[in-house]
Amino acid sequence: MKLAEPQRLYRRIAERIRGGVLRGEWPVGTRLPPERDLSLALGVSRPSLREALIALEVEGIVEVRTGSGVYVRAAHPAGNLSASANSDVDWGPLEVMRARQVIEVEVAAMAAAYARKSEIALMHESLQMMREEAANGEVPRHGDEAFHLAVARACGNDVLFDMVQRTWMARDGALFERLGDYFENPPAWKKAIDEHEVVLRAIEVHDVSGARRAMQTHLRNATKRYSASWKLSTA
Repeated sequence: MKLAEPQRLYRRIAERIRGGVLRGEWPVGTRLPPERDLSLALGVSRPSLREALIALEVEGIVEVRTGSGVYVRAAHPAGNLSASANSDVDWGPLEVMRARQVIEVEVAAMAAAYARKSEIALMHESLQMMREEAANGEVPRHGDEAFHLAVARACGNDVLFDMVQRTWMARDGALFERLGDYFENPPAWKKAIDEHEVVLRAIEVHDVSGARRAMQTHLRNATKRYSASWKLSTA
């Protein structure tokens, strides 16, 4: 018998908010309580609450209005928040970022120990792709993914490469896309590119501890960027 998998935290939070909407606590058209108040009332962190609100926005339950707040749009949208609740592409963005901090830090260290010239060259190409995408006003998504997968490939472990690849597959989901709409911007891209350059320099000279530190710094900063507060008057 297959055991039921636990529902992800952001989905549990979203279902509690949805329940409040259905019970009439927050009628259609009204504004939800400020982020700080709602997170305290639900007993959850503000980043986890944001994930839940983005999930509800993707579904059509709420609308996030920058500078104003989060408003209830519908009580019975066409979508179903519980559908595909345990699929890889439905992992919560912050859950993915925290997992990457565990996996990719050591992957970078291993890459620094084992990377060959051809693999380092591929990292350079990927980083250049990021620069070109950013220069064209595009989210440097393809170059970013190519860089991290090049580092993972260079670590010499197919299992770890597959794990990194799966976290990037999750980034194709609607939650990651919507989160990026709010928090990805040219200054953030520049910081990310600068951080990638530090990682690459350490790998290039086979500095294992330096690569570990550089990747750890990058992923911590990336997580902070994804969990930054909305610029809402109600935040």
